[in-house]
Amino acid sequence: MNRNSVHLDYPLTHPGVERAEQVAANLKRLSESFSPTRTLAAILLSAIVAAFVVVADQMMDTWADGHLLAAWVALWAVAFAAVGLFAGVSKTMAIQVKQGLDAWSARMAQSRSDERLWAIAQTDARLMSELQTAMYRSDEEALLVKKARNAELLACCKTANTTFDLSCQPLSFAKPDKCLAK
Repeated sequence: MNRNSVHLDYPLTHPGVERAEQVAANLKRLSESFSPTRTLAAILLSAIVAAFVVVADQMMDTWADGHLLAAWVALWAVAFAAVGLFAGVSKTMAIQVKQGLDAWSARMAQSRSDERLWAIAQTDARLMSELQTAMYRSDEEALLVKKARNAELLACCKTANTTFDLSCQPLSFAKPDKCLAK
């Protein structure tokens, strides 16, 4: 009996493609865990530590001829102390720098957007009339808010039997705090 059979048990995907997909997934996971704030904090911390190590090295250079081991121990002690002392400061500073840059970037984007809209509005009469109407409404709303604030201050001061100075009041919805006694 002659049995000729073909065994077709081949993988459905190529092993090289599977490895490439795993590499891509790992890179994606790595980029998701990346934190610019943490990276900036680490760079600032390493700069501070490097500065302290250089200063410590310069100070120990004069007396290290006979005490090389003690000088290296002192140098590393300064390095580790600097890491411990300035880790929180550098992270806080990195967060502040990042927030400042984010705010600056948002302001610049808004400014560019406003410039583009204004350039378009100068060529389109309908858009210009809509912008002028929106600016007029905004001015009216600001005036109404200011009047409401002044009325609120007046009511507060009347109930407290005091006077107030409108020029010192900020335009906000906070409770009045500038009622001055008579």
